[in-house]
Amino acid sequence: MFELRSWKAKLGFTVLLLTIAFFLFFPVYWALISAFKSNQELYRLDPTLVPNEFFWGHFVSAITDGNILLQLKNSLLTSTSSALLNASLAALAGYSFAKFDYPAKKPLMLLILSAQMFPFGVLLISIYPMLQAVNLLDTKLGLTISYIVFALPVSTYMMYSYFKQIPNELIEAAKVDGASNMTIFRRIVLPISLPAFITVTLYAFMWSWNDLLYSMTLITSEENRTIGPGLLLRYINENNADWGGAMAASFLAAAPVVMVFAILQKQFIGGVTSGAVK
Repeated sequence: MFELRSWKAKLGFTVLLLTIAFFLFFPVYWALISAFKSNQELYRLDPTLVPNEFFWGHFVSAITDGNILLQLKNSLLTSTSSALLNASLAALAGYSFAKFDYPAKKPLMLLILSAQMFPFGVLLISIYPMLQAVNLLDTKLGLTISYIVFALPVSTYMMYSYFKQIPNELIEAAKVDGASNMTIFRRIVLPISLPAFITVTLYAFMWSWNDLLYSMTLITSEENRTIGPGLLLRYINENNADWGGAMAASFLAAAPVVMVFAILQKQFIGGVTSGAVK
């Protein structure tokens, strides 16, 4: 840890932090004020840093004119389902790698992690015909299953790192009492690993929520469309670009993720700092 002793060092460090903060938060601020500007003010040649008059019409039209509520519902359903399924599979796989010995365990672990090296578009080439063969194209179930490829490799390693720290004596004591492997996992290992489980669940949820490529490719009907393609096709297309409406709808779409993270932030930070990420 370096120390800032001189006033010049402190000043330089402060300027650096403010510069980084500006590049991080100014786009968010600009999107927010754009959502509250009328179209007349939004397209002025001399832009304003504060709206002359707060205009709520973009938020009202986003809720009443489009299908944003249906799209939010579809996104919540697919993202939550895929996140819980991903976390469950990652917990089982991570526990297996951490506490059991069997042939080719290390190569199998490396094979799972190697999936992260491929672009998601390349994996989509294989996923598309597989879903087509079982009639799961343009279904929320098919999209939910496809989302697992986003976070499962990293989630498996995160759970493995956490389970590795659990004392083997605890598991052996449970076996002496007659508990089976699944009972030990369900009633002993998983409850004390709840921070790590929540961490990988949030990680997978955010990956799925922010997806655009898979949801645009695998979903074609309006009733199954999620929020990412819905916003893109509704506000920014070849016919028009409604930037005010797009900004308002984007903040409405981001609200569920912010709320989930705000509620579970303590568990998320606990999972990270307790060893869920090495």
